[in-house]
Amino acid sequence: MRIDGDGLCLREFTEDDIDALLAVYGDPTVTRHMSFEPRNRDQVAATIAMAIRTSTIEPRVEYSLAVAIPDTHLMIGFGRLAIDSGHPAQRSAQIGFALRADQWGRGYGAETVRLLHRLGFAELGMHRIWGARSPDNTVSDRLMRKLGMIEEGRIRGHVLVRDAWRDSIVHSILEDEWTPSTHTDAASQSTVTT
Repeated sequence: MRIDGDGLCLREFTEDDIDALLAVYGDPTVTRHMSFEPRNRDQVAATIAMAIRTSTIEPRVEYSLAVAIPDTHLMIGFGRLAIDSGHPAQRSAQIGFALRADQWGRGYGAETVRLLHRLGFAELGMHRIWGARSPDNTVSDRLMRKLGMIEEGRIRGHVLVRDAWRDSIVHSILEDEWTPSTHTDAASQSTVTT
C-alpha cells in the first residue's frame, strides 16, 4: 500500500528502513512524549519486521507505514492506523505517528495525520478515528484540534513510561466530521495504490 499526498507519502516498510527509523525511535527528543523509551537498533529492526509481517495478514487490521518524502525517498517517520478489535460494525481505528526531530515545523505532522485520516475514512470505511497523546504534548494537541479531532477526555494511569504511570488525552474525529476538502488539503490530490 502507498498513499501519496502533496509533499509526503505513506508506504510499506522495508528492511532498508531500519537506520532511518532508528533516527526517529532512537532519539530521546522524539520519544519524550511517547509510550516508550528510546529504542536501539535491534528493537527498531524488530518493529520493522513486525510491520512487514502484519502487512500480509488478511483481513488487515494494522497499517504501520513509513512516512517518506517521495522526491528524495527520504524516510522521516512512522505512521500507524490500527483497527480496533471487537465487533467489526464499530468501524473504529486508532492513529499514531512520530517524525524525525529535524523535520519538525514543516507541516509534515499535519500531512501525516491527513493521510492517515484519508486511509481510515476514504479507503477503509471507518466511522471513528482516534488518537491518544501525552498531556504534556501541546504540539500534538494543537495539531489534532486543527485537523478536526475533538478532545474527548483523559484516560488516567494509561501507560507505564519510565517507571511511572502516565495519563493520556484522547482526541477523535467521526466520518461525518471529516471531508477531504476541509480536513485533508493534500488528500484531494492524493492517490492510493495497493
